[in-house]
Amino acid sequence: MTDSVVGADADAPGADLPPRLTRLTFHGPLSEARADAMVGRLAQTRPRSVLDVGCGWGELMLRVLAAVPDARGTGVDLRAEDLERGRRGAEARGLADRVEFVRESAVGTGRGPADLVLCLGASQALSPAEPPEHTLDALRELRRLVSDGGRVVLGEGFWERRPTPAELSGMWPDAAAEQHYDLARLLDLAVAAGFRPEWTETANRDEWEAFESAYQADTEVWLAAHPEHPLAAETRERLDRHRAQWLSYRGVLGLAYLTLVPAL
Repeated sequence: MTDSVVGADADAPGADLPPRLTRLTFHGPLSEARADAMVGRLAQTRPRSVLDVGCGWGELMLRVLAAVPDARGTGVDLRAEDLERGRRGAEARGLADRVEFVRESAVGTGRGPADLVLCLGASQALSPAEPPEHTLDALRELRRLVSDGGRVVLGEGFWERRPTPAELSGMWPDAAAEQHYDLARLLDLAVAAGFRPEWTETANRDEWEAFESAYQADTEVWLAAHPEHPLAAETRERLDRHRAQWLSYRGVLGLAYLTLVPAL
């Protein structure tokens, strides 16, 4: 699930490269139906402030702001291109005066507490620790960043089953079974960090396949039309490597969406 550019010269003038991730609505395996239900539940809590950690272009945050007219939001990320996409999205929806997209690290951030804290597939943004230790660190940080009576939505990877050595060898570099917890352990850690789980759901196979397909689609179509481009060989290698990695963790790596209530 790592993000990558097409080639080392992706920002070079006249490079004639594909648009980046235009097929993705959310930067993760999240369907429209699940997002709508999630936003509906969150809107009922009437948050006045929303903090999106590792926000990317902040799609879910913008939907919450649209559903809660008196809420204000802040998205924090390090990728300028995604933040600019978020600003354009906010402008198009008439939300620009209620949201700020900030390029900065979230480690030790002082931007809380907020009534709603989103951290979707970005717990690593809250802690410099290596997996899986960063998960507990992130949960403790999220407890610090959320207002009493508020909500946290954490999207976090977990093993649906323990991967085999052959599966691990095909995943990302240095993949190890110890890098993720199972779902039960993940929920136990959330409770230990000071939360009660209000809602537990996990991405299904259709959501994963839609995400992984959309993640590569722009570049696959570009490559088919530009087989002789100077960056074609590098691009082909990146696409084929990522596809092989996905097929190695397909059905093994899950993503949990946990809606957490801070315990008083």
